[in-house]
Amino acid sequence: MAQAKAVDAPSSPGPAKTGTGGNPWLVLLAVSLGVIMVMLDGTVVGIANPVIQVDLKATLSDLQWVTSGYLLALAVFLITAGKLGDLFGHKRVFLIGVGGFAISSVGIGLSADLAEIIPGATPAGALIGLRVLQGLFGALLQPAALALLRGAFPGEKLNQAMGAWGAIIGLSSAAGPIVGGLLVESRGWESVFFINAPVGVIALVLGIFLIKENRSQTLARIDWLGVLLLSGAMFSLVWTIIKAPEWGWGDSTTLTFIGAFVVLMAAFIFWQSRARQPLVPLSLFANPSISIGTFLMMMVAFAMFGAMFFLGFFFQGVHGLSPLDAGLRMLPMSAGMIVASPLAGMLLGKLGPKITMAAGLLITAFSMFLMSQLSIDASFMASAIPFVLLAFGLSPVFVGATEIIVGNAPVELSGVAGGVQQSAMQVGGALGTAILGAVMAGEISSRLPGYLGPAAQAIPAEQMTALEKIAAFGQAPPGVPQQVADALHNSFMDGMHVAFLVSTGIAVLTALLTLFVKAGRKTEGAAVHVG
Repeated sequence: MAQAKAVDAPSSPGPAKTGTGGNPWLVLLAVSLGVIMVMLDGTVVGIANPVIQVDLKATLSDLQWVTSGYLLALAVFLITAGKLGDLFGHKRVFLIGVGGFAISSVGIGLSADLAEIIPGATPAGALIGLRVLQGLFGALLQPAALALLRGAFPGEKLNQAMGAWGAIIGLSSAAGPIVGGLLVESRGWESVFFINAPVGVIALVLGIFLIKENRSQTLARIDWLGVLLLSGAMFSLVWTIIKAPEWGWGDSTTLTFIGAFVVLMAAFIFWQSRARQPLVPLSLFANPSISIGTFLMMMVAFAMFGAMFFLGFFFQGVHGLSPLDAGLRMLPMSAGMIVASPLAGMLLGKLGPKITMAAGLLITAFSMFLMSQLSIDASFMASAIPFVLLAFGLSPVFVGATEIIVGNAPVELSGVAGGVQQSAMQVGGALGTAILGAVMAGEISSRLPGYLGPAAQAIPAEQMTALEKIAAFGQAPPGVPQQVADALHNSFMDGMHVAFLVSTGIAVLTALLTLFVKAGRKTEGAAVHVG
């Protein structure tokens, strides 16, 4: 077996060195439009799902696959997609991702028509297949975008770029529920996917003219065995997270998939230490800042996606708000990120990542604690204050962890680093939803009988289990007695409170890890294992 070699990373990877050229802020504009398309799509699908269910006669399983299929494709392919950018050029891969994402989005809007011309296809099946395809193109797009920013901005400006990047994501998140609600109500669910077409065309045109190609000069092949092993491991992990709440964490099927993940990941790590040009050079993680930054990214996604998951049910289930009104209630957090992310970039540049990120995590912990105190009839201001605090807490961690992962990696591995960052976010978000969901379900199970009072003794076990599942969504079926509706809502609130208290503790513990990170672009001259 040929021995792996080391190469010296460029000492000054500014625009002239990396080949992206041009005005770096115009590069940011070009790549941001592509990512806006992905972010909007991620937030509007939840709003469109109820209408999709009626229009396409989709089952609950179908709707789960609309989300799960996309998530699986994205999570499994992200790191491989980043490697493709390193090999074949980030601009090329980015443009393919943008074009493919836009075309697949249009196809999703035409699912019913496509099912009529595809033998044996159903509208829901066509939609799911196109969502998987959309996830693959999204995976091509996102790491390439980060790699292009990595090359376009000199080290001292990278924090500012990541701050602007976070603001753009915040703006997309804020606009998603509102734009989605308006489109679904006025133009139908198909319009939330059709809107990606004009955005994609603009992103393609700007990308063609504003971005210059850059690619690694030291890599020449794809580690296909590494791709296979990592894809299998990521599939096993994400699939376990998605299905474990349904199967049960102690179920043999769940344990089998967890075992498959452990075995495949161990085989992947072993192979990466032997491969001539590994998919993910292990020496990348020899830099403690990259390893810690990856974990921090998982934790910030854990908190963000976990919070959004519960709060959506809180507003729409307990309060009975429409999707559009629920989006407006959550607007303070997304709007806060628009302000907080650029501020975080400046503070990271002046104070460094340790103080800035530690403060952000402590603010996050405080905001999570405030959310654990929300009452069942919480006013707009009662939720808006912790939302704004959460934006100012999460933004320094999101911006800082991204800069640490991408900025500490050598330019020739910037695509892989971008894939690692995005994979950490996807896995962290899935873990947050699943683990906090399990915590919440356990609390509901213990609290619901008490709220039902003596009547609980007469309810069969099967019906009680069904009530617990309904309570986890914050809903009360039409026509149930008021006492039962109150019990379902109160047990949901107890479960949500405990979940937010767990998030509070995790944020405090994670803050300690920030004491061991360093800013990006500090190890450019170091020898890095790339092949």
